Amino acid sequence: MSVKSQDTPLTAKDFGSDQEVRWCPGCGDYAILSAVKKALPETGATLENTVFVSGIGCSSRFPYYMGTYGLHGIHGRAMAIATGVKLANPELQVWVVTGDGDGFSIGGNHMLHAIRRNVDINILLFNNEIYGLTKGQYSPTSPKGQRTKSSPYGSIDYPIHPISVAIGAEASFVARTVDRNLKHMGEVLKRAAEHKGTSFVEIYQNCPIFNDGAFSYATEKETKDDTTVYLEHNKPLVFGPDNARKGIRLNGLDPEVVDLGDGVREDDLLFHDEAAEQPSLAYLLSRMHHPQFPEPIGVFRAVDRPTYDAMLFEQERQAFEKQGEGTLEKLFDDGETWTVTEEEAHS
Repeated sequence: MSVKSQDTPLTAKDFGSDQEVRWCPGCGDYAILSAVKKALPETGATLENTVFVSGIGCSSRFPYYMGTYGLHGIHGRAMAIATGVKLANPELQVWVVTGDGDGFSIGGNHMLHAIRRNVDINILLFNNEIYGLTKGQYSPTSPKGQRTKSSPYGSIDYPIHPISVAIGAEASFVARTVDRNLKHMGEVLKRAAEHKGTSFVEIYQNCPIFNDGAFSYATEKETKDDTTVYLEHNKPLVFGPDNARKGIRLNGLDPEVVDLGDGVREDDLLFHDEAAEQPSLAYLLSRMHHPQFPEPIGVFRAVDRPTYDAMLFEQERQAFEKQGEGTLEKLFDDGETWTVTEEEAHS
């Protein structure tokens, strides 16, 4: 890892490593890597204060391709490792790179607890709705009925919806972006880095080998205007081409798609509020899926809440203030102790 002088601004190139990037041709991971390297200098990150932690999967090669500190962990444990890194050195900017399998199968439990604790880490979930590294088995996010090598007659599992799970776990920052929209992805990454607390970013990422085109409805020029709605704070949910604008409004407690005009105005639509104290609206949006609804893209929720690390360090400060600095000897000798005699040991 090379370190530039603090007087020399860092660039995207500085954040890359000397390792050859090896993903399949056309993999969406290339675009994500490019966006991350470009966004980091704009957040004030430096090589020596940034750490990337990953688990197992195609996405988890990420730390090798960054010129920062990195740790390639074991399957599903990236969140636990990242939590330890952040608590050991709170000055570090910690990123977790995981996939839909690594993060929501074997790593699902760690994911939930990191989010609910609001540890100040940034989680990037690469979602391609397939197990790519192990060659094409269905994953926790694969649609019901999907035919894969491990589900030749179609998956009978109901899929996990990562955004819904994150919001249900009280995530303080939740967003979704797509690998083909580099500008939007960069904006989301910068906001995630600036957020104090757990930021959870789902990235729709194409796997051209085992699940090609899974999100083509959201990326292709011919369809994306009708199949996605970009979330903007305090603005109505409007989508569609300029000559046929549509919107989302509430019908009771349920969203519905309506055509603008003929008495339907933008003021009648649902307005997005990413800063709402309660997660009800964000959760409602997370349940909107193509093809019944346009897929929401953007920041679902961004609220301020005390972070786990800040609260932990405050507890430590209070303990030191009240009890002074302890020792291991004092810890071992404190409280009730007793001696087990040889006779008692064999009784």
